[in-house]
Amino acid sequence: MREKIEKALEDIRPSLQMDGGDIELVSIEDGIVKVRLTGACGGCPMSQMTLKEVVERAIIEAVPEVKKVVAV
Repeated sequence: MREKIEKALEDIRPSLQMDGGDIELVSIEDGIVKVRLTGACGGCPMSQMTLKEVVERAIIEAVPEVKKVVAV
């Protein structure tokens, strides 16, 4: 599961990096994926939308057993 999640993050990472940000996987617990948005993404007012619309969608598409993705 971790490898599939990392692959999904690698696929979306270039678009985050184009805007000066990045993402890292913190943990996976009981179907909940915890990530950390860094760089420009960390303080961006649109980060919650990015988290749900881009990150969560990509991860759940790659790993359907994931329940949700949260930022820490």
